[in-house]
Amino acid sequence: MIATERLILRPPRLTDVPALFEFLGDPKAMQFTHVDGSQKECRRRVAAHEWQRRKDGYAPWTAELKESGRIIGWGGLYDDPFDPGWGVELGYYFHPDAWGQGFGSELTQAAMREADEVLKLPKVAAFARPENVASRRLLEKAGFQMMRYVPEMERLYFERQRSGPAAEGVT
Repeated sequence: MIATERLILRPPRLTDVPALFEFLGDPKAMQFTHVDGSQKECRRRVAAHEWQRRKDGYAPWTAELKESGRIIGWGGLYDDPFDPGWGVELGYYFHPDAWGQGFGSELTQAAMREADEVLKLPKVAAFARPENVASRRLLEKAGFQMMRYVPEMERLYFERQRSGPAAEGVT
């Protein structure tokens, strides 16, 4: 579990699925990515990522508000079990009620600290559709650089190299 200023980031539980499905199954909320068609599909996605957490030591977190315990997001670092081969990626998905309030930046900062300080990952990748201006801005603000357009995915591919003293060989 990781606590940020306003969020608790923790491994999801199967009991989170109905709250996660409120946005992971919402075509508006997920307009730039995969939409879960049912709670069963959502549960399958969460379970597959949790299997990856046991294997890799990281996977998306459930993001809940510290103040109320309400689940408003799901995201973090992962090696996509449904589209492998891109390495460690950053992803974030939020309930539309939580948009525009800086929760994506808060989750991203926590994930990048985890990547740099705990996992010591040399780089993290991310994807964003060209028309998803908010996501592109968030990634750039977090130090990601757009590397190329991936036509088969209709997405921009971003990378962020590890930062901090450990990245420069100083321990």
